[in-house]
Amino acid sequence: METKQLITFKTAAETLNFTHTAKILNFAQSSVTAQIKALEKELDTPLFERLGKRLYLTESGRQFKIYADKMLVLTKEARMVTSGLEEPLGTLVIGAQESQCTYRLPPILKDFKDQFPNVKLIFKPAHSDEMAKEKLLEGNLDVAFIMDTLKPGDALTIESLTQDRMKLVAAPGHALLNKSEVFPKDLEQETLLLTETGCSYRTYLENTLREAEIYPTNKFEFVSIEAIKQCVIAGLGIAILPEMAVEKDIKEGFMKEIKWKQPASPFFTQIAWHKDKLMTIPLQSFIELTRRTLKDTQTK
Repeated sequence: METKQLITFKTAAETLNFTHTAKILNFAQSSVTAQIKALEKELDTPLFERLGKRLYLTESGRQFKIYADKMLVLTKEARMVTSGLEEPLGTLVIGAQESQCTYRLPPILKDFKDQFPNVKLIFKPAHSDEMAKEKLLEGNLDVAFIMDTLKPGDALTIESLTQDRMKLVAAPGHALLNKSEVFPKDLEQETLLLTETGCSYRTYLENTLREAEIYPTNKFEFVSIEAIKQCVIAGLGIAILPEMAVEKDIKEGFMKEIKWKQPASPFFTQIAWHKDKLMTIPLQSFIELTRRTLKDTQTK
């Protein structure tokens, strides 16, 4: 089993296209096919199957990818050590929602790059917590940030970092701001500005309304939290958003908090990774730096 074969398999498993794999690795397509067949012969099991025009990993292929990723990481680390390099190399693929990228991660990333200047950081958007978890399970992320209530992780290690408060917000002058308490029935005729399906705090709001048998018909869905904020400020509707995303706008008077009295399970910013993930020095350091930064922030 050669390193070249593992690289070819890993690339093919991620692209699910031998032609694209050949272009990425600058191989002839026949070379990609030959390397995959050689691996399948050595492992005595098919790694891919073709259904119609689409290529899929078999169950054996999905299992083997976990080990192929580990072997490639170990190979890189072994080369680094034997070549006398003291500075860790490699790549970290991080998944995070927009609110985390904008309000939580910048100081962490700055400190990490100061510590590991030769480690490449790649961000992949995760517009919902479910999307982030799915990408972790598929091996497409090294680590992800999610915002959710506390839940067991199953195949994932999920660690709580800091608690987040949610705010129901509206433009100054909105009629609901005159109420001392706002209940689900008060939102029935309101326009709701929502994040994508799968977002934990959207799910909380919709479940709360459903339990009260309230079904607002005026809804707009956005990918961007910043777009939702601008629509709130413009008076187009109300939204539930993390405090960290709206506290500055509330202080400056661009929007105001509605006195929403419904009980809710606390939300937490959490960091997650696959339980079978090989813990490289950069990955371990990134997790530890994140722990220190966010947990220190919570205690201040």
